[in-house]
Amino acid sequence: MRAVIVDDERLARKELRSLLSEHENIEIIGECTNGNEAIEFINKNNPDVVFLDIEMPEKNGFEVIKEIDKSAAVIFITAYNDYALKAFEVNATDYLVKPVDPERLKETIHKLKEDNRPIETEEYKRSTLYADDRIFIKDGEKCWFIKTSDIRLFESEGNYVRVYFKDFKPLILKSLNNLEKKLDPTLFFRANRKFIINLNEIEQIENWFNNGLQATLKDGKKIEISRRQAVKFKAMMSI
Repeated sequence: MRAVIVDDERLARKELRSLLSEHENIEIIGECTNGNEAIEFINKNNPDVVFLDIEMPEKNGFEVIKEIDKSAAVIFITAYNDYALKAFEVNATDYLVKPVDPERLKETIHKLKEDNRPIETEEYKRSTLYADDRIFIKDGEKCWFIKTSDIRLFESEGNYVRVYFKDFKPLILKSLNNLEKKLDPTLFFRANRKFIINLNEIEQIENWFNNGLQATLKDGKKIEISRRQAVKFKAMMSI
């Protein structure tokens, strides 16, 4: 996995680079010292994972995450515990407190490996879920057997995904990245790091901040399409 370290403290970057050198599946492709530099580097080089400090000059970690491509996993690293809840609200993969504990970092790397595990087991025999395919969903004691096309929205919530269909919105234990690999790209579109939307459910599209778009679904819910994904959306949907 290609990784970038973003931290304004040189010693903190050096220490994290040393810890990550113990993990052969992590390749450090760059370091950034402030928020603006990080946004430019990440959107240009498309790393798989960003190790991101929160308190930085120019733009903090939460401002950075709003302007980078949805595909990179984000690991917040900070000296403060206070930001943990907010980190998971923006769908960070993990949250580490300085000084980083090597065993805790190992857990994080394992989580990254699981999220990027190729879909090739018996569990995933159907490589693509098309509109008329039926899928089984279970949340606690409740079960549903529905057409894929009935789902209007997927929303990431930590290690879970909330599935919206009819008047239901159950949670399933699934990575949004792995789920995206199984969905028909002509039917579902990854709007940003938190949402996948059913294209047939879009009622309206309008221009939004930072050259992004905003989609209004038939149920009235508004979903921001990130700048990077807006470029893909326009290319895919234009005549």
